[in-house]
Amino acid sequence: MALPQLSSDLNEDELDRIVDQATTASNFLKAISHEGRLMILCHLVTGEKSVTELEELLAARQAAVSQQLSRLRLEGLVIPRRDGKTIYYRLADDRPRKLLECVYDLFCKDD
Repeated sequence: MALPQLSSDLNEDELDRIVDQATTASNFLKAISHEGRLMILCHLVTGEKSVTELEELLAARQAAVSQQLSRLRLEGLVIPRRDGKTIYYRLADDRPRKLLECVYDLFCKDD
């Protein structure tokens, strides 16, 4: 996939659109830039998990997991679902999965 070439002859509307897209991308990258949030997303790639399951998988306290989930929810990366007293989370869309595949290829995959 080739990246588009930005040029100096962009009109104001095109430039505004590109800046808006850059802001959205920047916010997305900031949201996943914490190792705890990144690990939560890695676990959610395999499917919906309860907060308790995530605590166990991450070996982390409930308060820490909830704080990271709150940020991911705020950024629109995860969606909660309540079943009685249990709250489950899943990925909101395919963007985190696509990015995690790239991160895996760059940093985790055995050569």
